[in-house]
Order: sequence, then structure tokens, then C-alpha cells
Amino acid sequence: MAIFGFGRTNVLKRQLQEAGKKNVLLKRAYAAAQNNRLTSDWISQATSADSEIRGGIRVLRNRARQLVRDSDFARSALRAVRNNVVGTGIKMQAQVRMQRGGRLAEDINSRIEQEWSYWGSAKRCNTAGKLSWYDIQRLAIASVLESGEVFIRFVKQPFGGSKVPLGLEVIESDLLDDDYSGIEKNGNEVRMGVEIDKWGRPVAYHFYDYHPGDYLFSYAQKAAKKRVRIPAEDVLHLYLIERPGQTRGISAFASAILRLRNLSGYEEAEIVAARASSSMMGFVKTPDQELFEDGTQDNESVLDFSPGSIRRLAPGEEMQFFTPNRPDDAFTPFVQQMLRAVAAGIGCSYTQVSSDFSQSNYSSSRLELIETRAHYKTLQQYLIESLCEMVYEKWMDMAVMSGVLDLPGFDSNPERYYANKWIAPAAQFVDPQKEAAAYKDLIRSGIMTLSQVIALHGGDFEDQMRQRQHELAVADEFGIVLDTDPSQVSSNGISQPVPNPPTEHPLQHEEEEEEEESEEDAS
Repeated sequence: MAIFGFGRTNVLKRQLQEAGKKNVLLKRAYAAAQNNRLTSDWISQATSADSEIRGGIRVLRNRARQLVRDSDFARSALRAVRNNVVGTGIKMQAQVRMQRGGRLAEDINSRIEQEWSYWGSAKRCNTAGKLSWYDIQRLAIASVLESGEVFIRFVKQPFGGSKVPLGLEVIESDLLDDDYSGIEKNGNEVRMGVEIDKWGRPVAYHFYDYHPGDYLFSYAQKAAKKRVRIPAEDVLHLYLIERPGQTRGISAFASAILRLRNLSGYEEAEIVAARASSSMMGFVKTPDQELFEDGTQDNESVLDFSPGSIRRLAPGEEMQFFTPNRPDDAFTPFVQQMLRAVAAGIGCSYTQVSSDFSQSNYSSSRLELIETRAHYKTLQQYLIESLCEMVYEKWMDMAVMSGVLDLPGFDSNPERYYANKWIAPAAQFVDPQKEAAAYKDLIRSGIMTLSQVIALHGGDFEDQMRQRQHELAVADEFGIVLDTDPSQVSSNGISQPVPNPPTEHPLQHEEEEEEEESEEDAS
């Protein structure tokens, strides 16, 4: 028995030692991972991205839309991002090059751009005939931010008299069946209406025939129960992926929804309090309890005061004015802090959300632009890769197939003709004089090129050079010397010596080579 007791004691000692070691390890763990009285109400789960999205996709989408409809700040934030990312449109410039020499094939590029611009009108590129190509860009990025996602369907038939058999149908995320999940007969998995293969690649999308929320039209509501399977090759699913394995998109307003909602309630309460306070002017104190016969309502003496009026009080009466304390002194700084948090969550600046420039200066505005431009450029690149490039390549395939574009060797080397450059909206100057001088130094030092600076401000280098050449030629024709012409006038305003004219045009040989290469391509 003694031996058994001794052994049991040793076991207990070892258990206590191990428990002590575990306790030490727990104490050494991350502070944020500890469970104590301060973190007892912190509920977190190791759920997948799709599991989290499935539980709130519809509610978040609807609440974000409601805020954009009713909240000035939410609408301003959405407008700011949309205007800075797309603006008047992300424009395409064809960059097809000659097979020899690597120079741009001007004739081919010009023909492609002409046909692309013609197809991009509302009546030809949109199935409904309401949205131009640039309108689709703006609607796409706005829907991704507000609703979390949007779908663009390729419809392979001509619209609006176009010879290119392609139209774009913009489909709202509500039409994808959020409740449809499971395993198809072909073995593919369906997650919230998206059919994927074993690698997670979309295979098809299961849409309703009509919008399920179109309840004002009974026939549409009945038809909405029917699903249509559309192959993934005919659909562009635009959404921002924030976690691996994410199948659906979430509104960019998700982290700011509660804050914007509470802010709207706080503003409404302050407005009600201010109205109530401003409705009271003052009180009249009398030495006794008797009221005057004239001007009594519900046993209360009432005096009407109009602007500029002078009243004489009775002996013993005293006028006490009501001093309203609304809005509260803390109202403005509180709203400002709330809007800063909202702007941080959405990805724009405080001034863009609030339109409050009272505390802005050159330095702060510059810092805001640097920070927000990085975010806007990221969204621009996403939109170019996920929407613009995809639509452009599909359009070119259809244009060549229909005979609208005659591109020699396209079937064997389509990548040569897909080459292009997308020009984003112009970046705005904070201080044009300072920034122009900075760009000049950057170009002279080789850190930036002139084409990069022009593209940064929404221009095209070649178009700008052509226009510049035309302006100088016209000025020279009329005998006008522009002080902006560096070949004529120096930066100090001194006339430059005129160089001897070349005996042969420098581009003559290049033009001859281009003609030879064009003949070879045609053959």
C-alpha cells in the first residue's frame, strides 16, 4: 500500500508540473489570444470565407444600398471612389507593333481604335441600349463597392446596327441564387449559385430569370423562381477577393455600415433637439399667481414676439430668455472623427466624404492624394484586368470573326493584336506650379518619362505630340512665335538659335519600312 501511495503521489506531482507548464505557456501566448474577463465577450470563429459571406451577404448588400440611398456621406464616398477610379472612362489605345523593328503599326492601331470606339456607344455595346462602354465601367465599379459584386454577360449577337456580334448585359448580384448550394449531377459543387470544379474554378452561374425583388410586377416575381444555367465563359464575375477560397463578394461598406447608421441617428437626434430648443423664446415671471385676462391660452400667459418688436412689461414682471444649447459643442468634432473612420474603411479621404476643406492645406491635401491614389490605382488595375481586358479580347475575337477587322495572322498570333494600353482618368493637381516644376526635374533626371507624366494626367503621349506638332505648325504658318515652344524660346524668354533644317525627313526611312512591312502583312 505504501508503494502504491508513493506512486500515486508521483503521478499527481507530474500532473501538477505539466499543468504549471501549460499555464506558463498560456501566459506567454499572444495577449489578444488570451481568454480573460476583458475578452470573455469576444466571439470569434474559424469559419471559411464562404461561410461568413453566406450568413450576411444579402443583409449587408441591402443595408449598404439603403445607406447609399439615404446617407449623404455614403453617397459622397461612393461617388468619390467611382469618379477617381473611372471618371470619364478608362480609355483604350491599341499597341500593335510591326513584326520587324518593334515600331507601332499606326494604320492597324488607328483602324482598331476606330471600330472599338464605334462599338462602344450605348446602343451597340449594351444589350439594353442604355449604357455606353464608359457607363458600364462606372456602373461596374460602383456595384462592386456598394453591392460587393456585379456580373457582365457576353451575349453573342449584334445590337444597334453593329456588325460585331457582341453585347454586354449588366446583371445585378441579386439575380444569382444565394440559396442554391449543393452537388450537381456532373460532380461539380455549387456555392451560393456559383458552380465550381474541384480546383475552385467557376464552371457556370445559376441566375434567376428576373430580379427576385421586382415585387411590384407579379409576372416577374413568378418568373424569378426559375433558374438559368449560364456557362462561366460567357460571364464576368467582378468582386474583390479578400480571402482564399472566396466565391462571392462583400460590400466595401461592410465595416462602415453600423457607424454610418449610428451617425445618421445621432444627427437626427441633434436636429430634433435643436428644433425643440429654437422653438422656445423665453418666460415671463410675475410676482403673483394671477394671470392677465388678455393673451391667455390653457391657463398660461402667452406673448407673441416678432422680429424688431418692443414690449413693455407690467410692474413686477421679469423676462427670462431661453438659451438653447444645441447643437452640442462636441457635435462637430465627433462627426469629424466618425467620418474619418468611415473614410478609412471605404478607402477614400475624409475631405472626399465630408466635403469639409476647412482644415486642409497643401501638405495635408498632398498626403491625402498620395494615400488615396494608391488605393484608386489598385482598383483601376483590377478593373482593367478583370473587365476591360476581358471585354476587349472578346470583342476583337468577334470583330475578326465577323469580318469587321481584317488582321493578317490573327489566328496564329492573336496576342500580337491584343496588345494595348489603358489610360486612366487624369490625376488632379494640388498646386500646379509646384507639381509642374517637380515633374520637370523628374523627367530631366530620368526618374520619369514624359509619356508617364502625360499618362498620369489622363493623356496619351502620341496624341499629345501630334496635337502639339499641329499647333506649332499652325503658329509657324501665321508667323507667331509661342513662348511655350522650347525650340524657339528658352525658359528665360530668350530666342533660341534656329538649327539648320535637315536635308531629309528623319521619318522618311521609317515610313518606307512601314509600307514594306504592311505589304508583307497583306500578302
